[in-house]
Order: sequence, then C-alpha cells, then structure tokens
Amino acid sequence: MRITLLQINSSADMAANITMVKSLVQKAAEQRADLIALPENTFLMQEPDKKRTFYSQENHPGVRAAAEMAKASGCWLLVGSVDIQDPEVRKQNPEKTANRSLLFNPEGTIAAHYDKIHLFDVQVGDGQTYRESALVTPGDRAVLATTPWGQIGLTICYDVRFPQLYRTLAKNGASMITVPAAFTQVTGEAHWHVLLRARAIENGCFIIAPAQCGTHPGGRKTFGHALVVDPWGKILTDAGSEEGMVTIDIDLDDVKKTRSRLPSLSHDRNFKFSVY
Repeated sequence: MRITLLQINSSADMAANITMVKSLVQKAAEQRADLIALPENTFLMQEPDKKRTFYSQENHPGVRAAAEMAKASGCWLLVGSVDIQDPEVRKQNPEKTANRSLLFNPEGTIAAHYDKIHLFDVQVGDGQTYRESALVTPGDRAVLATTPWGQIGLTICYDVRFPQLYRTLAKNGASMITVPAAFTQVTGEAHWHVLLRARAIENGCFIIAPAQCGTHPGGRKTFGHALVVDPWGKILTDAGSEEGMVTIDIDLDDVKKTRSRLPSLSHDRNFKFSVY
C-alpha cells in the first residue's frame, strides 16, 4: 500500500487552501498513492475571535472540493478534519460545530466520518490559551473504516493522548490508525514523536499522521513532522518542519508479524482496584 502524507500551512483563506490542497493531491496521485492523507483543519485555520461561517457537510466548500479531488485522483483521500455544523450538534448548540475527519473513496463518496472525541482545552506555555470546547461539540463514537487494505481507525490530533481509544480501535480490527493533527510547536517538540510511536507499539499497528506546520493566523505555530510509524514503533518517514509531502510504501503483513511476536492485544485482563 502506498501512502502520501501532506504537510501544509493552512491559512484563514479557504479558497486559497482548497487550491493549494488540490494541487498537492494531484501530485500525490501522479505518484500512484493509494491513500492521500491531509491534516487537521485542512481547509481553514480560523483567525482568533473572527466571526465564524457555518457549513453543513453537504454545502461545505472544502468537502465538496475533496469529493471532486478523490474522484479525479482515483485515490482514497483522508480529509484530516473540517468544522461541520451537524444537525445533532446544532440541536445542542447552534454556535458549535463538530471537528470531523472524512475518508473519501476513489468514487468521491464519503466512506466514513469521525467526530473528534477529545477536545484541546489547555494552556501549553506558548502565550496562547486553547479552548476547543468553546467552539466544538465532542464526538462520542470510535470509528473504523473498511478499505481494500484492511480497517483504518480514525482519530484526530489531541486524541493521541488517550490510549484507550487506540486500544479499542486495534482490538476491533484496525491495522492502521490515522492521526491528522495541528500539534502546537511546544507540545510537538516535547511529545509528538514519542506519543505516535507509543500508540503504534502498544497496538501493533501503523500510525499515519499528516500534520500542519508553520505560523498561522493569530500567531499560532504548529509543529509539522508528518509521520508514518510501523507496528514495531519505527518511524518510516518524517516530513520535517516545512510544507510538502512524503510518500511511502507499507506492508500490511507487518501488522500480523508484529502481533504474533508480541500478542499483547490478546493479553488484556480485567482487574480490581484498591486504595490504601
């Protein structure tokens, strides 16, 4: 299976972002990628405090463009995430959206979608305070997508700090798990590589993590370093800190081989808990 990860610097100009992504997807298709993976906030990095424009999944310009890109390229296409005003989310709060990852098949049809469960409400020491929950309603469902190469678990960015989600996906059949991200520079330097390697090692699966990089509206800085990690925890490719793409061939038989060597997925046990 051939995977291309895009590492981009999305701006607050959705039309410009769509044009940029379309060009990169076309180049990835020319490299005969089977799966092209885009990062979190693919088509828009919102300017802080700017009035938001709300889109349903059907009328979102980026989603429509992505469907066309997938069909034109003949590839599977992961749109790391877009803000979607889902009807159920709107019922809860009309001013909030779902942070939704979308997987398109080569026909341009959405094969699976996942709403980010764990929201980034932190103060990491980079001069900014992040309160994703002020804008986003969290999802409540883990998602597996069936593809010709096996099942792919869908996650987004901050989810990577919650290993129980990845364990659940792996135990239910995921041989690959996607982690599209817009990791901050501070947390990325400290934790990005080790967290992704840990999720791969714990679950004996491939981790596919496209990333945002550079400086965005409002001064937010993202870490880059889009990665593919194999089931043994080896980093197969690292996109560094600049915009671009990386393409790599992976062998899904490595999942079986690794899990037979270290069958920890079958060794989980229930246990009691005591405090003394």
